[in-house]
Amino acid sequence: MARGTQLSVTMENKPGQLAKLGATLARAKVNIEAISVLDSSEVGVVRIVTSSNAKVRAALNKAGMMVVQQPVLVAKLPNEPGALATATRKLAAARVNIEFVYGSAAGAGALSTIVIGVSDITRAAKVKL
Repeated sequence: MARGTQLSVTMENKPGQLAKLGATLARAKVNIEAISVLDSSEVGVVRIVTSSNAKVRAALNKAGMMVVQQPVLVAKLPNEPGALATATRKLAAARVNIEFVYGSAAGAGALSTIVIGVSDITRAAKVKL
């Protein structure tokens, strides 16, 4: 399975914050490949995998947003029933704990991007899908 890097940005939970992030990435000409937003009453954490993490880090830092990066697995799975079950079963067999999953679904017959946070990135990266 391929290794990737996730960028996380903590933002105030109020209207317009995700739009600000999106506009910043658009100006940097960076594509979002997968996104997840976790919220609480005060803050939201946006997790993204992008086409250019270096550009994102520079653009968000310039915009005053703090960025944290973390290694993750990035899998391209067929958009069909059972694809996620098959992939995660293989991780379980390798004794890798899955901490979080998010992704970006594609149309029928295409590949979807799935981002997986795991307990042991080295072991997980050796798993063949």
